[in-house]
Amino acid sequence: MSGNVLAKRAASFYTTVVRGIPDLVFMLLLYNFGQVALNSLGAVTGLWKFVELNQFITGVIVIGVIFGAYMSETFRGAYMAIPRGMIEAGISFGMKRGLLFRRIIWPQLIRYALPGFTNNWLGLMKTTALVSVVGLEDIIHNGYAAGRATREPFTFMMIALVVYLLMTIISDIGLRALQQHYTRGVVRGVLR
Repeated sequence: MSGNVLAKRAASFYTTVVRGIPDLVFMLLLYNFGQVALNSLGAVTGLWKFVELNQFITGVIVIGVIFGAYMSETFRGAYMAIPRGMIEAGISFGMKRGLLFRRIIWPQLIRYALPGFTNNWLGLMKTTALVSVVGLEDIIHNGYAAGRATREPFTFMMIALVVYLLMTIISDIGLRALQQHYTRGVVRGVLR
């Protein structure tokens, strides 16, 4: 949404490319290729000998980059949904940028963004299970290991399922409370 053409193209490229790559492919690509690239760079520059990427850091970076693209599109769409007349009215009343943002833009931005944010958040929680493929000991990894050790994989995968389901339910309750807060006073049409 920037007036700068270069910034607009860079953001568009980022969101299009990242949202088009499967999460698992991106995770494996960064973990494996990133390791090779860092060590090649270290060998060429002589700044370091060997770097081993931490699975947790790799997971955080990959999930952050992926969901940063999704969230940026969610908030861009929410901002574009705000009626321009409301912003113009605030400006005509002499509101400074900070006050205009706090009083007019922010409350509406959150209201419009929350449904998409909720979907992205719940998707992000499930995507965290992918970090087990790079060896991080998360819920899925530990459930799988316990299942192999006891020869009862179904039991431990069901426990992992329940843990993820509980996290989803708790998140959903919190996000619904936020949505109720930011949509109070809004009259919605009812289909009959």
